[in-house]
Amino acid sequence: MNKTIIFALSFTLLFSCSTSSNKDVAEEKKTTEQKRDLAKFEPREGVLLFAGQELEAIGGLENYNDGYLDHYKRPAGWTTYTNINPGDDSFGRIQEGLDGLWETHDWGDNDYNASLQLADPDYENMALAIGLQFVNHEEKVADGTHDEYIDKLADFLLSLGKRPVFLRIAYEFDGDPWNHYDRASTIKAYKRIVDRLRAKGVENTAYVWQSVGFISGQEHLEGWYPGDDYVDWCGVSFFNRWKEIEMFEFARKKGKPVFIAEATPTISDYFGKLYGVCKETQLSNPEQAEEAWDKWFIPFFNAIEKNKDVIKAVHYINCHWDSHPMWMSNPTFSKIDARLHLNDTMSKRWKEKVYTPYFIHSSESLYEDLYNNN
Repeated sequence: MNKTIIFALSFTLLFSCSTSSNKDVAEEKKTTEQKRDLAKFEPREGVLLFAGQELEAIGGLENYNDGYLDHYKRPAGWTTYTNINPGDDSFGRIQEGLDGLWETHDWGDNDYNASLQLADPDYENMALAIGLQFVNHEEKVADGTHDEYIDKLADFLLSLGKRPVFLRIAYEFDGDPWNHYDRASTIKAYKRIVDRLRAKGVENTAYVWQSVGFISGQEHLEGWYPGDDYVDWCGVSFFNRWKEIEMFEFARKKGKPVFIAEATPTISDYFGKLYGVCKETQLSNPEQAEEAWDKWFIPFFNAIEKNKDVIKAVHYINCHWDSHPMWMSNPTFSKIDARLHLNDTMSKRWKEKVYTPYFIHSSESLYEDLYNNN
């Protein structure tokens, strides 16, 4: 047979097999997406937009009035943080446990007070995401020593009525060395918190299991996983090493949606891989803002688009990182100011991206919509 004909037939067969294979993979993914049940508070279409993370960054209050809510359309939710770390010192403050839920507290990351926000009309029709950490206390949470704090947390959640809550238990569980959670005790603690909150009748809360993102591969994630019955959403952080995130794939395998639970513009410098060092990124600086848009914001929105089958919520941290004691010596955040409103060009681009029907904002029907999806 003529060599040209043989080559043509081989090429045709190879192309046909490749096309068929790609089509099969696409069909399999599509079938998987169609079969997956919606998780608690998962929107059928689109992605929930959250803003955070402390009072100054979010704004919308009498004494905190230059944050995200003061410059942009009200998002679907906001984030806050608390802890079960009674007795621990955090940048000069001795933690009491569940700090920042009922009173204004600053543990090195500026002021937090969820109740102040909950009482303000600017926060109506918004979901709440809570980051709950208990580093160094995972054994006490796991064995019941700290049950009183779980019960108080249950009372707080019950007081919110129908407001949807996303509880990120032991967020960034694999974030060693800064979190250094013991794996076995943390898994037990996670399950104990979920079991106890459910037993107390908490029904307005979805449970989020959040990885740091760049550290864990598939096997590592599996080893930390509390189990399908304890995880409503998989969570992940999206910072400078976003290319290494494996959570999107893991979530697909588990049939769970993904919450990008922490995201702020960070760009690795030459020591970013080894030591987490990021380049100075002040959004008020036009050149630095432009680099951030190209190297972080565009990849961020591309990741959402590429993984829209699983990414259903995102949280932008609109924070003046380098003004907070907690982050001043941190190699990732020590030179970051991520406040969007400091740069008119960034503001315009942000609005063009998130002021679309695909990104879900606050509305009078938000709670009803999220509950009815389940």
